[in-house]
Amino acid sequence: MNDTVISPATQPVAQPTPIPLRELLPWVIFGGLLLLLAIYFVGAEEGATSLVPGMYVHEFVHDGRHLLGFPCH
Repeated sequence: MNDTVISPATQPVAQPTPIPLRELLPWVIFGGLLLLLAIYFVGAEEGATSLVPGMYVHEFVHDGRHLLGFPCH
């Protein structure tokens, strides 16, 4: 019986290249603006600061508001 093990040829693993800050910065700014918008709607969208008339947004984010510790009533 032949005990020779045949293995595939190994190739060097390519190292990941870092993403330049110039390409990453617009996405970081965009994500930050989306997070600020989400915090506004969860935390302050009611009463005198409301951008959307009615209580639709308030009722939509009501449970999330309590989960994050924002008072609403």
